[in-house]
Amino acid sequence: MSDQQTEIEETLEEDEFLLEEEGGEEVAPSARHLNEETMRKRDAALAQVVQYGDPVLKSRASEITEFDEALAEEVQRMIHLMRDGLGVGLAATQVGKLRRLLVFQTNADAEPQALVNPEIEWLSDEAEIMAEGCLSIPRVVVEVERPLYARVRGQDETGEEMLIEASGHEARVLQHEIDHLDGILILDRTERSQRRGALKALRRGESYSPQSDED
Repeated sequence: MSDQQTEIEETLEEDEFLLEEEGGEEVAPSARHLNEETMRKRDAALAQVVQYGDPVLKSRASEITEFDEALAEEVQRMIHLMRDGLGVGLAATQVGKLRRLLVFQTNADAEPQALVNPEIEWLSDEAEIMAEGCLSIPRVVVEVERPLYARVRGQDETGEEMLIEASGHEARVLQHEIDHLDGILILDRTERSQRRGALKALRRGESYSPQSDED
């Protein structure tokens, strides 16, 4: 595996988005070109995503009352950014819009969905601690405890009611994105030592993961 490919995979893994494993073999020129193009698109997408330190990320979004063409266009733009950014979810606050809107696609085979005015109706007592990354806090991963199951109610982009019974990864993604709409970040959800380590890395322009504390 080339150094370039290793760097790409490590960067994506830190943000919870992985390229297909190459099995330790040298990357073919065509595959390398594809990965370079993928990273170019990702960089362009992240340039349009609000980054940590912007006060909009700590602000609560407002309810959406108009389900018009402008909303549909906003949904499509967010889906485009999420996909090019190699994300599995994106909240409107992450693109500078204080509106209660998120998009998500937790399975590559599934169609991306928009969820407007989402509300968490129920969370399970059973929870799990897992590493999370964020498109607004690149190169940082921290461990976050979240309920394994969630019931979320909202509307689609046309105003139709939606009810999602989510579990596992999907439940985690929805909780993560709804947190964004409430001005809550993964740094607010992790334990103090990891938050301190992540903030230090952000100030220095470095990467951070829970393993960094063990070094």
